[in-house]
Amino acid sequence: MLCGRTNVNKFLIEEQRRNPTLVGDFSMLVSDVVRSCKAIAQGVSRGALAGVLGDEGSKNVQGEAQKKLDVLANQAFIHHCEWGGHLAAMASEEMDDIYPIPPENPRGKYLLLFDPLDGSSNIDVNLSVGSIFSVLLCPGNTSGRAISAADFLQPGSRQVAAGYALYGPSTMLVLTVGSGVYGFTLDRDIGEFLLTHPNLSISPETREFAINASNERFWEAPVQRYVAECLAGKTGVRGQDFNMRWVASMVAEVHRILMRGGVFMYPRDSKDMSKPGRLRLMYEANPMAMIVGQAGGLASTGSERILDVQPTNLHQRVPVILGSRDEVERIERYHREHATGEDQPFRSPLFSTRTLFRDD
Repeated sequence: MLCGRTNVNKFLIEEQRRNPTLVGDFSMLVSDVVRSCKAIAQGVSRGALAGVLGDEGSKNVQGEAQKKLDVLANQAFIHHCEWGGHLAAMASEEMDDIYPIPPENPRGKYLLLFDPLDGSSNIDVNLSVGSIFSVLLCPGNTSGRAISAADFLQPGSRQVAAGYALYGPSTMLVLTVGSGVYGFTLDRDIGEFLLTHPNLSISPETREFAINASNERFWEAPVQRYVAECLAGKTGVRGQDFNMRWVASMVAEVHRILMRGGVFMYPRDSKDMSKPGRLRLMYEANPMAMIVGQAGGLASTGSERILDVQPTNLHQRVPVILGSRDEVERIERYHREHATGEDQPFRSPLFSTRTLFRDD
């Protein structure tokens, strides 16, 4: 394949020929997803000119205020993906329950999950947002029976494909079908996503991390320990300076990690004890964990691999720590040491009002 000349449809057909697990009309399904992302990119790029900024005046199933573009992006996925005969059902972060393919349309073997517009709080200030999607095979025979939410409750390790679209200065599509990670850039002159970033990989080492530092007082001790060590820089136990980033869009954070390494953390905290994590397992954590893993990184809750988590409901939330392998392994080790009482407290010169932990 020639970088910059292979469009996403040709890439998908070639991958399906090489991989017998990508059965049936898989490439056509992903092509429908790609069309959804193109339509959303158009709406995002026009912004106020299209009258799509601001709140919709409704809330999603998580009780979060929906932006106008949240609703339009959700409708774009349904409109482009429900009719092709490739899907048995869809599920979205913006919908309470699953969306079975209407009976007047043919039904396929796959299930599609998506976050139609990740980082939508950034829309009104013209910062990067994105769409995230995940493809599963529907278990059993899909004909003659009702598809239920239970069909979707598969661990992330069973994903057939995962990807995201980033609506930034250029629109990019990042995709994995289980054989590496590939990035495509939308050429607006011809309306095609062209391969520009083949075989993306994440450096195992990094000196950059992303976390919402305003929640520091709610973090668990292992995360406090890790961040304090990074902030201590050359004067601390790590012996090197780190940079901290935060965009408030998971797509933008993961994309930066794919491009230059790093760690993204939205860890478990005590801010709302009813929520063991902030990010949705099915629509955000699983697809991003597959992408990061295929690029040589790691994705963890702090205590287990994200792709091994068994879902219990469509809108389940989990803690997320993902990115460069060496740093994620370190954070996992800090969680293990804390669980067994092996860590040792010390008083940080940066944060003299609280107890942190040092690396022995």
